[in-house]
Amino acid sequence: MFIAILDFRTAATDRPAALARFDEETDRVRAMPGNIAFRVYAARDDDTAVAVVHEWDDQASFAAYLASGSFARSGEAIRPMMIDVPVSRRFHADLLETVA
Repeated sequence: MFIAILDFRTAATDRPAALARFDEETDRVRAMPGNIAFRVYAARDDDTAVAVVHEWDDQASFAAYLASGSFARSGEAIRPMMIDVPVSRRFHADLLETVA
């Protein structure tokens, strides 16, 4: 499994637009081959912070997402709203179990 966590900040007034942009792409990203999960979070204690959590079958699936129109459209809309350099942490992980 490949996991990517993106953290970035916008002006508080721009965060709703950034979140809406992700909402527009969520179904497309989740439908991509290899996508396990795509979740976008607005921080509760900071009205400028956004986190995006990706889970993919493998790094190749994530790379295909990075080369996709969905990624390009989101970047074109959201990058100008960012007030700091975004930080993306990427991990290879082994799923131990799923507990329901």
